[in-house]
Amino acid sequence: MSDAFLSIREVTKRFPNGTIAVDRVSLDVREGEMLSFLGPSGCGKTTLLRLIAGFEVPTSGEIWLAGKRLDTVPPNRRGTTMVFQGYALFPHLSVFENVAYGLRVRRVSREDTTRRVERALGLVGLVGLGTRQPNQLSGGQQQRVAVARALILEPALLLFDEPLSNLDAKLREQMRFEIRALQQRLGITAVYVTHDQAEAMTLSDRIAVMRSGRIEQLGGPREIYEAPATRFVADFIGRATFLPGKVAEAANDRVGVELLGRMMRMPVAGALAVGDAAQVMVRSEAVEISEDAGDGIPAVVAQANFVGGLAQYMLRAGEHALVVTVPTEPGSIILAEGASVRLRLRPELLRAFPA
Repeated sequence: MSDAFLSIREVTKRFPNGTIAVDRVSLDVREGEMLSFLGPSGCGKTTLLRLIAGFEVPTSGEIWLAGKRLDTVPPNRRGTTMVFQGYALFPHLSVFENVAYGLRVRRVSREDTTRRVERALGLVGLVGLGTRQPNQLSGGQQQRVAVARALILEPALLLFDEPLSNLDAKLREQMRFEIRALQQRLGITAVYVTHDQAEAMTLSDRIAVMRSGRIEQLGGPREIYEAPATRFVADFIGRATFLPGKVAEAANDRVGVELLGRMMRMPVAGALAVGDAAQVMVRSEAVEISEDAGDGIPAVVAQANFVGGLAQYMLRAGEHALVVTVPTEPGSIILAEGASVRLRLRPELLRAFPA
């Protein structure tokens, strides 16, 4: 056993129909850490969360929490609580009684219940709303009630199952910051499931990017964005264009790739040898666009869109297309469709993958 607070060891979940939802996953979560499972639908992230909560039983492997074997313990004795996607509030109970429900089940005294409910409502910014019914609250307020109901049980581990997916974009962004601030203030260990990359990067200390039941990469938000381990991670995290190239030089952790008629040395992920075909990740920050004549790569603006403080361009360089987003100043001129431009790529920000 390691010193990790939550430890998942070679966990597999095979359903009766033969589907393997989680495939030999191992990872450690540190105490006080917020870790997110991120990936597309069907990647196994929710099943893995349900295995931790006890709503599913592993086919093989072990789960440990605070040094104790967890996967053999009933859900109600695990020291975990979950905030669900659909809030799961009781519509006939007041906000106070919804939050107090778990304490009522545990037969906590009336005085202690009142004190703890008021404290929990204060933590989530709902002081004075205890007498309201759930249908008298906004979506964001209902989500806060669900968080308060989970926190009041003082769990060792707090689990989130895509809790913000039912909110509109602006409220979802606000709730991300509130949940993160609350988790940091309380120092509670949390595991968060989402398919939204911006959500995961805002909330998390580390992110486990999942695909087909396995973890493709585990690391901090900046690490998985700037140094994706696989092409899948590079494509799933952030926006990128992938251009074909051919490896002309290979040494250590860098390769020389013939790309858009130029030779560029760049970081590499995976095994690439001289002569191999490569796929090169090009993110917006790796591209400089200029209308001045020069030695840059010639390109044409095929499409131009203004997106609130950003200009998004589709550029055509020969037979290849790149999508590039750049910040704009108030009143600045957006490049016209059909305009001829020159591109300069920053090789250190590119990344080559096996084709």
